[in-house]
Amino acid sequence: MANEKATLVVNVNVEITAASLQAIVENTKKITGRDSKGVYRVDTADKVSQVISRFLLKNNFENYAQDIKNCL
Repeated sequence: MANEKATLVVNVNVEITAASLQAIVENTKKITGRDSKGVYRVDTADKVSQVISRFLLKNNFENYAQDIKNCL
């Protein structure tokens, strides 16, 4: 797509609430479902990364980061 921005993967520690993490894990399990042995085969850490990345892009983190006041 022409509107997509070039991005980099940055490994960081992000502080989120337990409720946020729990919601992502529960929703991911609902979407994925269990396999034939009743086990969830999904990387929930990867899903957390995807959700946070989508949120940052959608909410213009780039503009937020460019404001020097937000880096104090």
